[in-house]
Amino acid sequence: MSDSSQAAVRKSAAMRMLDAIERAGNKLPDATTLFFIFIGILIVVSVIGAALGWSAVNPGTGKTMEVTSLLSNENLRKLLEEMPRTLTAFAPLGTVLVMMLGTGIAEKSGYFSAALRGALKGASKAILTPLVVFLGCMSSIAVDAGYVVLVPLGAAIFAAAGRHPIAGLAAAFAGVSGGFSANLFPSSLDALLLGITQEAARIVDPTWTYTITDNYYLIIAFTFLVTLLGWFVTDKIVEPRLGTWSGHADAAASEVKRAELTPQERSGVFWGTVWLVVPIVAVCLMALPGGALRDPEAGPDVMQQMGPFFTALVAALAGAFFLAGLAYGICTGRYKSDKDAVADVNSSMAEMGAYIVLAFAAAHFIDMFNWSGLGAVLAINGAEGIKALGLPAPMLFVLLIIMTASINLLIGSASAKWGMLAPIVVPMFMLMGYSPEVVTGAYRLGDSSTNIITPLMAYFPMALVFAQRYVKDFGIGSMVATMLPFSIAILLGSLVMISVWVGFGWPMGPDAPIAYQLPAAAAPAVQ
Repeated sequence: MSDSSQAAVRKSAAMRMLDAIERAGNKLPDATTLFFIFIGILIVVSVIGAALGWSAVNPGTGKTMEVTSLLSNENLRKLLEEMPRTLTAFAPLGTVLVMMLGTGIAEKSGYFSAALRGALKGASKAILTPLVVFLGCMSSIAVDAGYVVLVPLGAAIFAAAGRHPIAGLAAAFAGVSGGFSANLFPSSLDALLLGITQEAARIVDPTWTYTITDNYYLIIAFTFLVTLLGWFVTDKIVEPRLGTWSGHADAAASEVKRAELTPQERSGVFWGTVWLVVPIVAVCLMALPGGALRDPEAGPDVMQQMGPFFTALVAALAGAFFLAGLAYGICTGRYKSDKDAVADVNSSMAEMGAYIVLAFAAAHFIDMFNWSGLGAVLAINGAEGIKALGLPAPMLFVLLIIMTASINLLIGSASAKWGMLAPIVVPMFMLMGYSPEVVTGAYRLGDSSTNIITPLMAYFPMALVFAQRYVKDFGIGSMVATMLPFSIAILLGSLVMISVWVGFGWPMGPDAPIAYQLPAAAAPAVQ
């Protein structure tokens, strides 16, 4: 059999496996129903765990973490009393709705469509995939804004280019979520995770202090790795499997790409883009020293001081898209009065009803999982199990990535997981001669790979709802099957990266070597 025939067989087998995953997953109930089923299972497991006394000791605080029954008086009271707060406090909900106020009018007015026609006119389809994935990686500097801006925008860009919109959505989701720890610039995530690392490292060495660039070289390399892997997976695996999209907007998308902009549309795009830039520039100016979005009391690092700026980016982007859509609508004559613009905003928000219902179920499952204590107990005991294996450090780095990727299927928050794992794994590796910086870097690689395949990730339901705009019967199984190749590729790439990085002894960032030597003054503290 020729090499090409063997490749065709292997590809066919891989496609059959993904098709089987999709069919099995789509036989599951509706996503909202599924979350309520998960809640029922969670209640049963919490009752069993509490009865058997499942527990773990948090090494950072020395406090015993115990599984508690969700049928206890305290948890039942919390469930009933805090039900409205559980929904409204669901982190993605407010972000998504605020962003939709802006992106909705930019979409309904026609600004997105016209801007994409102008931007994509004559552009090669080949550059779209790496561009979308790369921008997804870079979006982490704006915290979670990438989820609610780039994921739906990725689908729109691909549709405008005559490609399958689900492929564009998947590429954007892989970049934003799978590459959340990747960037060409340090971000607030660096300060958050390395701040936790510092507290864990001081269990062994009270003098150890982090800097915001301790993982800088790694996150740069990871950015290009995720971009290349996302490019390959999208173009060679995901989009060929999806086939030709024949949805209701297929012909319109092709026409959007080919059509010339009218003078009114060109004027609308120009003024819309001007008003898109104005709020963003204004917010950036507020982040200068002495500005409203700069907090000098947050810490010595610039990135720490700019925390309010990163938080404000969601509002800034929502306002920017709103003004862009409004300006475009006025220039093209779509908006003759305020009632026309409000009608478009109302229409876009009405489409979010399905997401709000899904958010209610997802928010309660995630909060009840935390109330039960199962997440903390599983994370701590898992780390202790790896420590007890007594394997060489390079192998432990691989296991740390795999363990983190596995726990990430249950606990989505990067800081929450690291807060429980760092006090165990950071001191362990330090005593073996490996720096806190490399341990943090390995954790970040593992945390990235499985974000895109777990329905427990807060933005997974949102991505699913956006996909269903284009393919109505696109279910959880379809989403998992579509994103699984990205997840496997990023996980394997991360394992290779950390093995090569540790093998060659490359520094993780400026003045952040892999090797670590315990100071003599600190040695008695760890005897």
